[in-house]
Amino acid sequence: MRTDTIEPVENRIQNMPYYIYILTVKNGASMKSAALVNEFEKFKIAKAEVKQLRAEKPLGEGQSYKIIFADNEAAAEKMATEIREEPIAREWEK
Repeated sequence: MRTDTIEPVENRIQNMPYYIYILTVKNGASMKSAALVNEFEKFKIAKAEVKQLRAEKPLGEGQSYKIIFADNEAAAEKMATEIREEPIAREWEK
């Protein structure tokens, strides 16, 4: 019988950090790079930090600050650099 326990989802989510990245779009939208700026335990603090960074240190064209919620830094970077397809606009959305 196993004596170790699986951590409940609620606990894992509470322990996941928020990462702040600077995303740079290259070659149109075909490539992205991500540079880690900081890591926070609470969204409220991460959000305040991003607002302050946007006000005090504006970025160049093709760059933006993003908050990523992930298990670890590697997962956050993978999510940040993912290339997403453009959504299809529905007739009522035009």
